[in-house]
Amino acid sequence: MSRKAATKLPPRRGIMVVDDHPLFRKGVVQMLSQEADLEVRGEAENSRAALEALRRTPVDLAIVDIGLHGSANGIELTKSIKTEHPNLPVLVLSMHDEFLYADRALRAGARGYLMKREALDSVIAAVRTVLDGEIYLSPAMAKRMIAEHVGGGGRSQSALQSLTDRELEVLQLIGQGEEVRGIAGKLHLSPKTVEAHRANIKQKLNLGNAREVARFAVQWVSQQA
Repeated sequence: MSRKAATKLPPRRGIMVVDDHPLFRKGVVQMLSQEADLEVRGEAENSRAALEALRRTPVDLAIVDIGLHGSANGIELTKSIKTEHPNLPVLVLSMHDEFLYADRALRAGARGYLMKREALDSVIAAVRTVLDGEIYLSPAMAKRMIAEHVGGGGRSQSALQSLTDRELEVLQLIGQGEEVRGIAGKLHLSPKTVEAHRANIKQKLNLGNAREVARFAVQWVSQQA
């Protein structure tokens, strides 16, 4: 037997993909499956299904979206994964702006954050970076987080930190011009629940009414661009 034939390939590293958009999820699965050292061992569209799958099938990395069907979003799922599987790295791959959510994802236990609009080769690079035990952020986000750490966040940033992850999602969508019913549809919530989140935002940010919430949200989202 030749030396080349006797050479053993390294074991493939298993990945779980959690995303509630079937076409995007399938695209990620197909892309990862083309890599010789990677293997997709499971898929899920919500938090409950993801946790159940992870209990049955051991993997080396979980790729998680923020917006998921059901009451638990990707940030909450990340916290649950780290509780049940403390050594399992999580990479957040989301349509949500990294300037709004990357820090929260890392504080929840994720090891990286990548936006869906990035090039496909960036996804593979992020996966390999996190699998190798390092943290992945875009260069722009890394510079921003360092600057905020050195310079401090300011009053408005402190107020925003008091918002829950779901309230921050609602605030972002308000700033993007979404109405209550549109937000409810995107986040898989009832309109009444969205209105409750908006009321909490108004109180925590010391704003007078829904119009002031909308004005603040639009200004805040525009500052992140």
